[in-house]
Amino acid sequence: MNTPFYIARRYLFAKKSTNAINIISTISVVGVFVGSAALIIILSVFNGFEEVVLKMFNTVTPHLVISPKLGKTFEPNTSYFNNLKTNKDIYSYTEVLAENALLVYDKRQSVSLVKGVSDDYLKNPSLDSITVQGKFVLNNDAGPNAVIGSAIQNYLMVNTNDPFTPLQIYSPKKGVVTPSVIPGQDLIIKSLPVSGIFEVQQDFDNMTIVPLKFARELLGEEKEISSIEINLKPGFDADDFKDQIESEIGEQFHVKNRIEQNVVLYNILGTEKWAVYIILTFILIIAIFNIIGSLTMLVLDKLKDIAILRSLGAGKSFIKQIFLFEGMMITMAGCVLGLIIGFVFCFLQQKYGFIKMSNVAFNAYPIAFKWTDFLLVFFTVSLFSFVASALSARLSVKKINEMNKDL
Repeated sequence: MNTPFYIARRYLFAKKSTNAINIISTISVVGVFVGSAALIIILSVFNGFEEVVLKMFNTVTPHLVISPKLGKTFEPNTSYFNNLKTNKDIYSYTEVLAENALLVYDKRQSVSLVKGVSDDYLKNPSLDSITVQGKFVLNNDAGPNAVIGSAIQNYLMVNTNDPFTPLQIYSPKKGVVTPSVIPGQDLIIKSLPVSGIFEVQQDFDNMTIVPLKFARELLGEEKEISSIEINLKPGFDADDFKDQIESEIGEQFHVKNRIEQNVVLYNILGTEKWAVYIILTFILIIAIFNIIGSLTMLVLDKLKDIAILRSLGAGKSFIKQIFLFEGMMITMAGCVLGLIIGFVFCFLQQKYGFIKMSNVAFNAYPIAFKWTDFLLVFFTVSLFSFVASALSARLSVKKINEMNKDL
């Protein structure tokens, strides 16, 4: 057995002559314990919020989006896209034609992104979960229907149960250079009923979804589309499929995965989590450096033992190792205990949701575990524990020769 480690372990559990040493050591352990538990709990809560937010976004965000680098539209009826459409790995292949337009409903008006989608869009199983009023229906026996976001509905006060007041959509005629003196002559005006209201997040709730055929008539676009949205079957990796498409499609198109479609969102989620981690780490460092006082007191308590070890031939490095191990054991005990209690707390919150939230879609704080967070906390505590213990051990034995002479 490592002799310095053995002596340090005996010192950890042995009775001290001064009770203040026990109190300071206990404070050090409790400080590291609370800091470690708080850090793992906060990181797990952020993971939970991240999962909830991304799940909300992913209901309407496809695995991949293909869009042109130049211009707003492109021709989808090429040999490559026709072959891609029949790929067995693809679950849904949606052609999209989107443009801003003016919506008018019962004398109220608002600008919205009108998104025309092909039939594969309705394969999304999450559409019912985001529909808060009516049904997510784009075509029925009466003809085309629109499904609008909650932000548009709140502004226009659209009533999905009123069949006599349709939604009117105004769009400029394509290719018009000289404006007409007759009002409305330069506009294409189309009407259709609203079948449902969906709600996801502010970025999407300003959108109006209509059938692709209706969007072509409204925007005067017979063949071209704005983008292609692809969802893959379960078990297929979107990044691998993205790399495959990029290698085949050429440089005229963007191929974006979910992260690239929502870069700002992912950056915000990552930045907030790391900011909280840094703040709590500073608090944890303060708790860890309490070990300096504990080890200094322990050195004073064990001066006779140090003198005996020195007379037996132990060098300064040997003495330093004893107090280095002592400090590491004190702080790591608090760390391990904090990780265990933090895990138990998060597990109970995840299972029973005893800490509630109000005025939100979910009534309890969400929790999600990541094993990398536990490693991160353990590594953080280990690093600063080593630094604090090494510094304390070095300062404690710096004048050990003078102390031995006094004895």
